[in-house]
Amino acid sequence: MHETMVAESILRAITEQAEKVGTRPISAVISCGQFNTLNDEIMRFAFETAAAGTVCEGMRLKIRHIPLRAACRKCNTVFEFDVYKPNCTQCGSQESQIQPDAPLLLEEIEFEEPQ
Repeated sequence: MHETMVAESILRAITEQAEKVGTRPISAVISCGQFNTLNDEIMRFAFETAAAGTVCEGMRLKIRHIPLRAACRKCNTVFEFDVYKPNCTQCGSQESQIQPDAPLLLEEIEFEEPQ
């Protein structure tokens, strides 16, 4: 059900922008971190369902997953954190600080060319 709420929120934001520019949206890109993760298939279905009968019906939705990052406490390298291989990619230390997770964002909306 998380995806349904996200889809409805994104749909509102895209619809508002479509009204401002006066043309139909054809695609959008959203991104999310590891803790705000979305199931791509469920999200696309929820968005398609919410968009039915609106100006957003039929548009493409791309979902970008942003990896979790950590900062090494020994050498200060920031690296993609892997739970199964938590070592710093630079010095091999396991002493790291996990960085804030990427938020869920509507990054981009592509619109049809105005007629």
